[in-house]
Amino acid sequence: MEGMKETVEESLREMRETFASGRTRSLKWRKAQIGAIYEMVKDNEDKICSALFQDLGKHSTEAFRDELGVVLRSATVAINSLDKWAVPKHSNLPLLFYPAKGKVISEPYGTVLVLSSWNFPISLSLDPLIGAIAAGNTVLLKSSELSPNASAFLAKTIPAYLDTKAIKVIEGGPDVATILLQHQWDKIFFTGSPKIGRIIMAAAAQHLTPVTLELGGKCPTIVDHHTISKNIKSVVKRIAGGKWGSCSGQACISVDYVLIEKSYASSLIDMLKPTIKSFFGENPKESGCLSKIATKQHVQRLSRLLNDPRVQASIVHGGSIDEEKLYVEPTILLDPPLDSEIMNEEIFGPILPIITVRDIQESIGIIKTKPKPLAIYAFTNDENLKTRILSETSSGSVTFNDVMIQYMCDALPFGGVGESGIGRYHGKYSFDCFSHEKAIMEGSLGMDLDARYPPWNNFKLTFIRLAFREAYFKLILLMLGLKR
Repeated sequence: MEGMKETVEESLREMRETFASGRTRSLKWRKAQIGAIYEMVKDNEDKICSALFQDLGKHSTEAFRDELGVVLRSATVAINSLDKWAVPKHSNLPLLFYPAKGKVISEPYGTVLVLSSWNFPISLSLDPLIGAIAAGNTVLLKSSELSPNASAFLAKTIPAYLDTKAIKVIEGGPDVATILLQHQWDKIFFTGSPKIGRIIMAAAAQHLTPVTLELGGKCPTIVDHHTISKNIKSVVKRIAGGKWGSCSGQACISVDYVLIEKSYASSLIDMLKPTIKSFFGENPKESGCLSKIATKQHVQRLSRLLNDPRVQASIVHGGSIDEEKLYVEPTILLDPPLDSEIMNEEIFGPILPIITVRDIQESIGIIKTKPKPLAIYAFTNDENLKTRILSETSSGSVTFNDVMIQYMCDALPFGGVGESGIGRYHGKYSFDCFSHEKAIMEGSLGMDLDARYPPWNNFKLTFIRLAFREAYFKLILLMLGLKR
């Protein structure tokens, strides 16, 4: 560990010197680095897909959709938009401050730490990295040890494409993260669980370091069968895709549980079962299309959730587990107890509880009993229900009549609230995430009354000067016959 401490200190020293040199503030440099990320991904598509398959069993189509494609799109948007993002924003100051001028400029924080996650080890490493570079920072990326092949790819390949004095990658587990968090950073960006998020925030507080925490939570899906019955087949496919189609449910924005009126629950289950079969075949374990669970410890956690006798009694489909092959079968539960562990922690796996209610309006009350989720999904055309969801619940985002697509939209901010996270990113919001907005005000030496007042009274003088200007402009407006 002494060697790692020295490595971290040397990396920090070099990154701080690079930032102090001003090199990273150049828009030309920023675009070149982001362009290099784009080229790195394009040049190494096969290697990345292979690493993702080895680590998580991701099919190449899933890997491109959720990982490579996300990075390529993010890089393209940043390169094409950076000039516009970096332009100072001029402010329309109140007439009271005339003839002063005001603007806001975005400046980089400095040297930032990005702590990535294992479930999307490429996109959740490179997407924040693009935002940090776009804002003009130097960056140290700590990839996740739970995706060792993807981590090794990043550690080996990034230095071959990017400025090694400004952008660095360090591999390792919790011991390395602990060393990193002992140092002072200008910004920390973390993707992971609320449990680790609390540790990150506590460490950052020692240096008053600003943080962005992309966490998770139990994302509910409301199915208002009354108003979407004509499109129920599409609804079922989207729920199935949002539960099992992205890293086997190991995604912070996956559908965690479904809320539906009791009279429609059986028909929903009857439609989900053949949909699972159409997605993954008769034997999902051998399909090659269902991602594996990350580690044996994660499999054991999911097994423990299912082994609760009350939860076992609610299984209506699936439930088989193969710990050696890191496999948990796509599983459906009908009304597991609301006080069970599986209904009070993020599932993060291919298990879908279906909770029934007498009236779909009751679903809002159930959502409100739990911590604020990263996303709420609702399939409904009832405007009153939509209004209630928006006004009575709190979440990182709300998506109507679809699932997970909000993550792919760079025009919208992505982030949580409360236990589901702090801060936001994607597109321009990534640039803002890694920038400090600095207020600039340029006053005038005209209309100065300083000669009448002693220097020690300047604070009071400021208000007298402003009051004088206010009275002066009111007089002008009155003379013009205008109302202020």
